[in-house]
Amino acid sequence: MKRRIIIPLIVGLSQMLIAQRGQPLDIHMDFELYDPPSTLVVPEHPTDHAKFPFIDVHSHQWNMDTQDLSVLARQMDSLNMGVMVNLSGRGGAKLKAMMDNVNAHYPNRFVVFTNINLEGIDEPDWTAKTVQQIETDVKNGAKGLKIYKSQGMRNKDKAGNRIRIDDPRIDPVWEKCGELGIPVLIHSADPKSFWKPLDEKNEKWLELKTHPGRKRSDTDPAPWDTIIAEQHHVFKKHPNTTFIAAHLDWYGQDLQKLGELLDEMPNMNVGIAAVIYELGRQPRMANRFFEKYQDRVLFGKDSYHPKEYYTYFRVLETDDEYFPYYKRYHAFWKMYGLDLPDEILKKLYYKNALRIIPGLDASLFPE
Repeated sequence: MKRRIIIPLIVGLSQMLIAQRGQPLDIHMDFELYDPPSTLVVPEHPTDHAKFPFIDVHSHQWNMDTQDLSVLARQMDSLNMGVMVNLSGRGGAKLKAMMDNVNAHYPNRFVVFTNINLEGIDEPDWTAKTVQQIETDVKNGAKGLKIYKSQGMRNKDKAGNRIRIDDPRIDPVWEKCGELGIPVLIHSADPKSFWKPLDEKNEKWLELKTHPGRKRSDTDPAPWDTIIAEQHHVFKKHPNTTFIAAHLDWYGQDLQKLGELLDEMPNMNVGIAAVIYELGRQPRMANRFFEKYQDRVLFGKDSYHPKEYYTYFRVLETDDEYFPYYKRYHAFWKMYGLDLPDEILKKLYYKNALRIIPGLDASLFPE
């Protein structure tokens, strides 16, 4: 009983003393605003360009058919980006127009992947027409196929059913990509935490609080494990096709499991786009992962904001400690540098992409 009296008394006296000194106390600050600068004094090596030229295998340029590519090229030069892969080629006439613009101005600096449209999948000729589109797009310069997360998440057939990633009607598309020697970069699902209860134990609480539309459930649109299993089923069913699972396959928080998946599926590779925050909080485990799987990981960024690349360079190249990530709602924790060896950096930055994506200009990169 005495404790209940004493504690409020102490708090009250403290507030009174502070108020008397002219320093009002605000104890009602929203948690999501709490973001104090670090007082840690350690060596810092901010990095605004990559140590080696790199290939960004995960970018989106929606209007590459009309935009002034010289602006992009100058920004790429400042970052030491050798080649940008635009995953948003759309296909058909749009892709051809993009390739015409690229070929007329910077034929060796930009690569375009095509996309497929699942509307009409119920039509009897959808598969044949889509395979034909892939062939035509590759003839027009496409170097790969990008699959958006809408496949398996939002796309529905005429009956209103979710179109599974491993829908058998899409099998000939995967096979055609293998036959043509082009990779498939696929984004399936979202972080697993988006499916967990929104409470104090959810590591993505801040992101879901600020972006509530990202919250999922086992019925919206399906369990996370189901969607990811569909993707892996495709990988296993089409061993002659090379796949790049975007965002570390959403296993960046469990690199041991990701390694097991890579061991199980030799045609699976992973990109690090939009998940550098996972690698930057576990430098020792991440280093062991890169050491073992250095031939299976590709560099990517996703949304194109040049200054955000700086965090990627700093995580990958330096041994800096406890520095901020560029989007706090993605990761409220701090980053640590991996200080990757040069040979692993070269594989991550360009060597793996040169091997996987056909027709890239290797002369832009060191041996």
